[in-house]
Amino acid sequence: MHLFYQPELTNGLHRLSEEESGHAVRVMRMGIGDRAEVTDGRGTRATVELSDTNKRGCAFQVLEQRFSGRPAFPNVAIAPTKNMDRLEWFLEKAVEIGVGSVCPILCSNSERRILKPDRCEKVMLAAMKQSQQDWLPALLPFTPFMDFLKQTDGHLLLAHCRDGEKLPIRSKFANGSWILIGPEGDFTVQEVEAAMQHGATAVSLGNNRLRTETAGIFALSVVTSGTE
Repeated sequence: MHLFYQPELTNGLHRLSEEESGHAVRVMRMGIGDRAEVTDGRGTRATVELSDTNKRGCAFQVLEQRFSGRPAFPNVAIAPTKNMDRLEWFLEKAVEIGVGSVCPILCSNSERRILKPDRCEKVMLAAMKQSQQDWLPALLPFTPFMDFLKQTDGHLLLAHCRDGEKLPIRSKFANGSWILIGPEGDFTVQEVEAAMQHGATAVSLGNNRLRTETAGIFALSVVTSGTE
């Protein structure tokens, strides 16, 4: 069944948004009596039956409701790419693979210094529905890297291209870890030193030099491959 999103599902609001309703009626050609599934993005999913197919707000009746706990997915702090298409590709694939939170970070070598979150949130929501998940990952505010280090709990796994000892990323991953991915020009020496002073572990993503968005997807794939 098709999955729709209604963030106020558990508050008793049994009507889809105008955007979701338009998709149900115009694209899916759904009618009264058709069944679908609805999630609130916070672990609750309901099997529903449409009772009204108004394009501005389809009403539905809940037939069954269930809750699933939040998965132990890794978190990623990543410097947004200059090309927004590449960042959106990363967000889409990260959600499909499994990510708990994404924090865009502003680094010394960052080429993108302004980020509009609305489009990013839409990409993540679409990916959550497409991959049939019930938890919408959090998109945190665009944060300067040094501020991120000061205010973030959880073990930090620092992926960088500079010389020095690095451990396989999967060997150091634990629940609540943050994977840190720098900009196209990499983290600066000062940023690497600051992260290490905050308890970060330098990790390896293999021998090849990866683009920012590729590094993020590779890291997520490696650490989530053993979570099932």
